[in-house]
Amino acid sequence: MLDLNTLIEQSVNQLGYELVDLEISNRGKLLRVFIDKLNPSSNKDSVTIDDCVLVSNQLGNLLAVEHEMDYDRLEVSSPGIDRVLKKETDFVRFIGERASIKLRIGIKDEGAQTTATTLPRKSFLGVIKAVGDGQVLLEFEGIDYRMAISNIDKARLSPVF
Repeated sequence: MLDLNTLIEQSVNQLGYELVDLEISNRGKLLRVFIDKLNPSSNKDSVTIDDCVLVSNQLGNLLAVEHEMDYDRLEVSSPGIDRVLKKETDFVRFIGERASIKLRIGIKDEGAQTTATTLPRKSFLGVIKAVGDGQVLLEFEGIDYRMAISNIDKARLSPVF
C-alpha cells in the first residue's frame, strides 16, 4: 500500500496539479492539501476555487476507497503568494523572485558588518539567482550565498508589494 503522501501526490498529478505541501494536524483529524498548477502558463497563473473543489472531490473519494485513514476534514487550497519552496523545481520556477530561507546549519556570513566572532547565518531574505546541483544561489544584501537545498529547513516566497 502506498503511503498517504505518495497516494495524494499521484492523484493530484493525474488531475494536472502539483502537490506543494501536505499537513496533517489536530491528531490526524485535519488533512490540509496545498496544490498548484502542474504546468502554469506563468507564475501569475494561480489555482482557482474550481480547481480546489475538483481536487477535494477526487481526494475525498480516493481516501474513502484506497486509504484507511480516519479524518474529519479535508481542506484543499492554493499555496498562496507566500508559497512554500521545498523541491529543486520549486526554486527553479521562482528564479528572480524574493524568498525567505532558514537553514538547518548556518553558513559563513559575508556581510559588511561581519567580524571574526560573528556566528554563522541561518536566516536570509533575498532574490533567488540560480539553482543547480542541489544548491540555490541567493542574493542577500548585495552578496551571493550558495546554499544546499538539503540544508534548507524552511523556505517561502516573500513577495514585494
